[in-house]
Amino acid sequence: MPISARGRQLLRLAHEQPGLTRAGAAALLGLSSGAATDLVTALAQAHLLAEEPVAQAGRRGRPTRRLAAHPQGPVVLAGVLAHESWRLVAVELGGAVLDTSAGTHPGTDAAPVLRALRTAGRRLERRFPGRVRGLGLAVPGLVQAGHLLDAPMLDWHALDLRPAAPAGVELTAGNDATLAAVGEARRGAAVGTALAIHLHVDAGLGGAVTVAGRVLAGARGLAGEFGHMPFGDPAVRCACGARGCWGTAVDGSAMARTLGDGPPRDPVAYAHRVLDRAGGGDPAAHRALRDAGTALGRGIAGLVTGLDPDLVTLGGLGTDLLHHVPGEVRAAFTAGLMSFRRDAPPEIAAAALGVDGPLVGAAEEVWSRVLGDPTDGGSPLG
Repeated sequence: MPISARGRQLLRLAHEQPGLTRAGAAALLGLSSGAATDLVTALAQAHLLAEEPVAQAGRRGRPTRRLAAHPQGPVVLAGVLAHESWRLVAVELGGAVLDTSAGTHPGTDAAPVLRALRTAGRRLERRFPGRVRGLGLAVPGLVQAGHLLDAPMLDWHALDLRPAAPAGVELTAGNDATLAAVGEARRGAAVGTALAIHLHVDAGLGGAVTVAGRVLAGARGLAGEFGHMPFGDPAVRCACGARGCWGTAVDGSAMARTLGDGPPRDPVAYAHRVLDRAGGGDPAAHRALRDAGTALGRGIAGLVTGLDPDLVTLGGLGTDLLHHVPGEVRAAFTAGLMSFRRDAPPEIAAAALGVDGPLVGAAEEVWSRVLGDPTDGGSPLG
């Protein structure tokens, strides 16, 4: 059934604003009550939209009804592949998670990990027969041509990610930090910003710039590799092959150097152990956090000078550094700003979505493709 341009706009509103009522949607779209009713009815008949009553304690009259995902409507799959684990979920219109699978992996051979994701995807396909519209996958590295992963920390190069998707399901893959930025811009702390920077620290540092909720991708889709900007120590070689990468100054490997330890196999797990030690009063561990926080704040100042954002959000270990050593982060940030910016600098805030940011962003990227451009009149779900 072809969906009108107005129908596409209504579906997008229902997705972006869960809990929106029919009357509220009518006002946003400039529709009469009757036209809104007809539009909702058509979308319900197409199994794309439903209405649910909203509790109105103590009020008389007809109950208000909110727009919701149809119980037989489309779903998308979203996954996160991390350095030692993976997770896959099914997400309905509006962003609610309907089902989830998860597992661990040793970080050596990629093939079993892709098979595990594919198996989990097939299970979700069986649970939602005929309803799966795509798979979004967040991964810890560069993604080229939409499906080729280069993950230096895992020593995976030119890895074809398409085998992770069940047969016939289109894959949308992206860097985990970039997709976390999408999540924050669509459903997190950066909703409504004109330009926001998101930084995600785990085994290194990644990030992205969002403009009015959309990622600034760059000419080759590789923008946002902030962790490989030369804000770190030029004597330190990064796994990417460059020297002085910013990510090497803020993650678990940086903390290990401060503490005189060798390179950790899992920088994220190591950093969490340092956080625990610092919380227990270990002065050496706290010094490692202070050094990393200072390097983080200094680099943020450089990005703010170059990009002039409304907001900077921090995810992963960046959130932990902001919590444990806020003074060092903010002092280095302020010191690195041009004087005219210091009176009203952009806020540095913890990411609202936490560890779910990449997963939310992966789902949102697929929903953007599924719902399509609401102005072109074509069917978004054909």
